[in-house]
Amino acid sequence: MPRRQNYSLPYSLVTPKSVYLSRRKLLGSLLALPGAAAAAQKLENIRKTGYGRGETPTPYEAVTTYNNFYEFGASKEDPARNARSFRTRPWTVRVEGEALKPRTFDIDEILKLAPLEERIYRFRCVEGWSMVIPWIGFPLAELLKQVEPKSSAQFVAFETYFDPKQMPQSAWSGLPFPYVEGLRMDEAMHPLTILSVGLYGEVLPNQNGAPLRLVVPWKYGFKSIKSIVRIRLVKNQPPTTWNLANPREYGFYSNVNPDVDHPRWSQKKERRIGEFFKRDTLLFNGYGNEVASLYAGMDLRKHY
Repeated sequence: MPRRQNYSLPYSLVTPKSVYLSRRKLLGSLLALPGAAAAAQKLENIRKTGYGRGETPTPYEAVTTYNNFYEFGASKEDPARNARSFRTRPWTVRVEGEALKPRTFDIDEILKLAPLEERIYRFRCVEGWSMVIPWIGFPLAELLKQVEPKSSAQFVAFETYFDPKQMPQSAWSGLPFPYVEGLRMDEAMHPLTILSVGLYGEVLPNQNGAPLRLVVPWKYGFKSIKSIVRIRLVKNQPPTTWNLANPREYGFYSNVNPDVDHPRWSQKKERRIGEFFKRDTLLFNGYGNEVASLYAGMDLRKHY
C-alpha cells in the first residue's frame, strides 16, 4: 500500500542551475560509455502552452528520483535505481474494444499523431506530497479518435506493461499485476487529459513511465498509469489496481478532494516538494473551472 513519507527539500538546498547543468553534461559523458544506460534524448518541435503559467516546476532531480512505480519497488527511490535497464524499444500499444477501427500503434506512430506540447501541471499524490511537472505530450483524445469509438464505449481501460524478468521487485509490492486503470469516456476525452512522452523537454525517463504514460492532473497520481501497452474501450466500469487491492481506501474516481480524507490520513493539506510549509489542497487539484461540470449532481463522497 502507499506509504506516507516525509520528503521535503528547502529551496536553500536546491542545486544551483550552473552546477546542475554541468553535472548533467558529466552524466551524459558517463552514460555514453560502453555498457552504460542511454543518455536522455531531447524532444524536438515542442509547442509551449499557457498551462502552469506562474508555477515553479519542481526540480528535475526530485521528479525523476522520488516517485511511485511499484513494478520496480515500493519505496519512492526504488524506480530510479531499478528501472535503468528497462527496455522501451520496440514498443506497441493496442487500442481495442468498443471501436470501429481497433488497431495496434507503434510508439513512433503515436509520436506523430499530434503536435507535442509542454504542459506544466500540478501533480498531487494521495500520500500528501505534490509536484509541478512540465510534461511533454498531447491529448489522449487524439489517439482514441484514431480507432473511432462506438457510442457503446462508456469507459476507457488501461494496462501497463509487465515482465517479472525485467521487474523482479514487483514480487514484493503486494499488488496484482499487470497494473490497470480506468477513466470514464468523458474524462478520457477531456482536453486536460494527456498522453505524456516526456518531461523537461526530454524523453520520459524509465522510472517516470517511459515510453508512454497517462497524465490526469485533477486526479491523484496513481490514476496516471505508466508504460501503457493496452487501451480498451468498454461498456462497463473497468477494474483498477488500487481499488482491487483496497476498495475502502481507493475509489474509481480518485479526484483530488480536500473534504474526502484517506482513511489513514487527511487530504486537506499537501507538501509540495521543494517547499517547507504545507499548503491547502485544492478541489480537483485546482482544475475545478475546467472539470467540475463532469461531476455535476454526483455525490463526491460516495464516488471518491
